[in-house]
Amino acid sequence: MEDNEDARHMFKALLELASHEVHDAADGPAGIELVGAVEPDIAFVDIGLPGVDGYEVARRLRERHKDLCLVAMSGYGQSEDRRKAVEAGFDIHLLKPVDPDRLSAIIAALPPRRLGQEANGRVGNGLA
Repeated sequence: MEDNEDARHMFKALLELASHEVHDAADGPAGIELVGAVEPDIAFVDIGLPGVDGYEVARRLRERHKDLCLVAMSGYGQSEDRRKAVEAGFDIHLLKPVDPDRLSAIIAALPPRRLGQEANGRVGNGLA
């Protein structure tokens, strides 16, 4: 979930190049609805979404999707920012711009059952 169209398309392309199924949303309400429909394994959420911010998105998603891996993406990385992300329900806090190697490591570290790995290595349930 990213409101900046260019950033969203670049992030999506990066994940698709790594053979992941990706679904994207430009705002919190659309992202929450998308997660309910797609049931992805992991959701990357921009903290600075307009209207319903990333913290509120995480709180709402965590209520209904206990096993979903939630990753906060933010330009702010102070200890207070990380604390707020954890309190909202995020599992991981990433600084923007996101390092592709760090992104790959996060996805690779998820248990195979969580990622729904298929025989060809593609992610089964996708990323939002």
